[in-house]
Amino acid sequence: MLAALATSAVFLISYVVYHANAGSRPFSGEGPIRALYFAILISHVILAALIPPLALVTARRGLTAQYDRHVRIARWTLPVWLYVSVTGVVIYLMLYQLY
Repeated sequence: MLAALATSAVFLISYVVYHANAGSRPFSGEGPIRALYFAILISHVILAALIPPLALVTARRGLTAQYDRHVRIARWTLPVWLYVSVTGVVIYLMLYQLY
């Protein structure tokens, strides 16, 4: 779990640095696929903003042996983290491979 946390932190830093320098790319799709893209993107961005504090609190509770509190927050952290990870790949594919 600590390796996953560290890897995610490195990814987040590299992602922010890259997009600060390269900017963003507009989605060129039209019609229903555009609405789907933005629905996925909006949910991804909102939940991605929640992941750093959730992950840090979850890790801290696990490392300090607060296992009952760790489990309660981990039940939320893992599914949100997985959703953000999968939708990040979906967004990338829609943006760079679909059109």
